[in-house]
Amino acid sequence: MPIVATILYYSLAVVLALAAIEAVVLQWRRGAYDWRAYFASLADVLVRNYIIYLWLPFGLADPLTGLLWQHRIATVPLDTVAAVAVLFVGLEFCYYWFHRASHRIRWFWASHAVHHSSNELNLGAAYRFGWTGRLAGNGVFFVPLIWVGFPPKVVGATVALNLLYQFWLHTTWIPKLGPLEYVLNTPSHHRVHHASNPEYLDRNYGGALIVFDRLFGTFAAERDTVPCRYGLVQPLHSWNPVRIAFHEWLALGQDFWRAKGWQERWDILFGPPRHKDAAAQHCAPAVLAAE
Repeated sequence: MPIVATILYYSLAVVLALAAIEAVVLQWRRGAYDWRAYFASLADVLVRNYIIYLWLPFGLADPLTGLLWQHRIATVPLDTVAAVAVLFVGLEFCYYWFHRASHRIRWFWASHAVHHSSNELNLGAAYRFGWTGRLAGNGVFFVPLIWVGFPPKVVGATVALNLLYQFWLHTTWIPKLGPLEYVLNTPSHHRVHHASNPEYLDRNYGGALIVFDRLFGTFAAERDTVPCRYGLVQPLHSWNPVRIAFHEWLALGQDFWRAKGWQERWDILFGPPRHKDAAAQHCAPAVLAAE
């Protein structure tokens, strides 16, 4: 996969350059830009790529990855269009459930909340992923592909390409894209995903496609009458990269420590995030029914 390797090798530099260009343009056109949030996101991605991944290259899912590859059902050669198509659709399916679990299970939300912590949506927020996702075992959602017979490095590269596709979705200035809205994940769909409005909360989990959201009832269209309000339900007003990375883990740890009994501790770790219950009280019945 030399072409894919080349794309991924240069992708970070290109992504950072495009985000910087957008920041300058938005500053010029609007007269304001949250540069502190921009540099917080920049610190996030640099620490993740050049410290965390280099010095802590371990994740909870790593032993399972090796085990399932060793006992894989088959070995799938990627020398046909059909094999690549199966990998693409299979990855989208796994990504959908990973992303949905990252919003519905507090253990995974503790890492994913970082991505939603910016109170504005722009390209600078696209690569704010935090430092704990791999350590917390996010990779467990993609091991079925390895068990089927796709090599771990191929699956990892495909996940990276999927995330690279999603970079351009983090914009407010790209309009709806007509018929593409029915199949692809678009900026309009992703604006809904990043919105904390009760009408939009926990919708549109797809990566490159939106079809699984439509299939499993988690799709919501962006409405002209309901402007998106970005950020967390309980906004995080901090530009400290360390606080951004660990604020939800700290809250989880405090709740775990104060819990009475192991059932309550289990619910704290693997139940829904705290903000879900508060938000649900303000949701319209139709929104709740869509869950």
